[in-house]
Amino acid sequence: MHSKLEISKTGRMAMTIVIVTLLGGCTQTKSLVSSMGRSSTPSDDAVILGAPDAEHYLSELYELSSGDSKLQAEIFADARSGATLTPGPQTKLRYALALATPGHPGFNPELAQSVLRDVLTQQAILTPAETTLATIHLNSMQQLNALSSDARRAIASSSLAATTEEAAILQRLATAESENQRLRSELADAEEKLDAITSIERSIREQDQ
Repeated sequence: MHSKLEISKTGRMAMTIVIVTLLGGCTQTKSLVSSMGRSSTPSDDAVILGAPDAEHYLSELYELSSGDSKLQAEIFADARSGATLTPGPQTKLRYALALATPGHPGFNPELAQSVLRDVLTQQAILTPAETTLATIHLNSMQQLNALSSDARRAIASSSLAATTEEAAILQRLATAESENQRLRSELADAEEKLDAITSIERSIREQDQ
């Protein structure tokens, strides 16, 4: 029972670390991206004709973080269908940013990392703002995924240690029970022999008398 409580505590601690790091990374990302968006000049985003500006992406990320489940579902579904039906650097980036934003059911840091890597292979047709957004979020997802992997390994290690300890305890109990059975059997044999000796002695005394 004590081992199971330790596993539960370890799991909660590991997941707490993941959540705290994620929230911290998200706050830092928003700050960096906001700064980037303010410092970008119109000519930066005009390099790629028709590409959304930084404010468009940031506004959507804010709405995804708002907690409005209906709005979140609409934005995520639209981003996913856009990346599927008209795949391109901009539509994939939009989808990747949605995947990388916590607080909604579509949050998927592992898939976000994969899509962001793919987007950055097409950096030549991204605006500087889009490149910055993709790079910041990719770094964030890599750190989060590494931390999640460490947490899973820690939980698995604790679980394995607890399982091993439990198996050892069960083995000791089985050994103790087997020893008790042996002792009970020997005691029963000894009592039978003692009864037999007592009976023989009684018979001898009776014959002598």
